[in-house]
Amino acid sequence: MKVLITSATLGVAHKLKNKLNNDVVLLGDYADLPAFMLKNIIKLPNPATDTYTHEMLKICLDNDIEALYPLTNAEMDVLLISEQLFKEYNINIIDGRNEL
Repeated sequence: MKVLITSATLGVAHKLKNKLNNDVVLLGDYADLPAFMLKNIIKLPNPATDTYTHEMLKICLDNDIEALYPLTNAEMDVLLISEQLFKEYNINIIDGRNEL
């Protein structure tokens, strides 16, 4: 399964990635990152933007993501509102805060 974990700059993201070692795991973050870090991290939209849900859905579809693990309250709050939309595309939103 291919998964996307948000908040890649946080240690908990890497801890969760190691826990999911049988999956293909991509890391993403909306924080401003130096260019060299963006080679291994997907640039995500800020959850405070109006288009966040649709941008996240596009990223998931473009990368064949089957499970999305948001790690911040801001991301979870916005994504849970649109959980049904993601399910229609066979993308599960899993509360990453509860997985550790």
